[in-house]
Amino acid sequence: MAERGENGRKNDPQQTREDILLVATEEFATHGLAGGRVDAIAEKTRTSKRMIYYYFGSKEGLYLAVLEQSYRKIRSLEADLHLADLQPEEALRTLIATTFDHDEANPDFVRLVSIENIHHAAHMLRSEAIRDLNVSVIETIAGILERGFEEGVFRRKADPIDIHMLISAFCFFRVSNRYTFGTIFRRDLSDPGTMGRHRGMIADAVISYLKN
Repeated sequence: MAERGENGRKNDPQQTREDILLVATEEFATHGLAGGRVDAIAEKTRTSKRMIYYYFGSKEGLYLAVLEQSYRKIRSLEADLHLADLQPEEALRTLIATTFDHDEANPDFVRLVSIENIHHAAHMLRSEAIRDLNVSVIETIAGILERGFEEGVFRRKADPIDIHMLISAFCFFRVSNRYTFGTIFRRDLSDPGTMGRHRGMIADAVISYLKN
């Protein structure tokens, strides 16, 4: 039976850590690293700054753990797709749709990546986990492209990092710039019809590029 710790809550280290990461994701995505407050995270998770520092070492350590978990989440989604079992074009369209839907459903991820770019990826540079996590998506795309080229489905020998960038750029931009783009052009990018059209458009664009 779990013992009770600070604030009368039961000690469950894994659950406590997950709760802290969940709240910290929202805090840092909303206020950035500089503006995010560990006190606020502690209050919302019914823990303490001391406990947060015990798990993550520092505010910067917590921020880095949030980034790592955010990347781990999307890479896990991709792994669950079993794309090697699909035909090359279907595999790529499935990967694109998953990326599109993930970014739409996780605006905090987009904001966190934008914030880290402001810091010139200074914190990511400290994380071997993030580098290792992102190798998998490039290997997955490389495998799809190779199979597609060998089977004559794709005519172009493309760089998998270029393809990843092309997919990410469109999916990411729709979320990161939805308010400015929507204000300038009076277009609601969250409209279901617009989303459906854009989801198909990026897939068609990538496939067309590979087939020509």
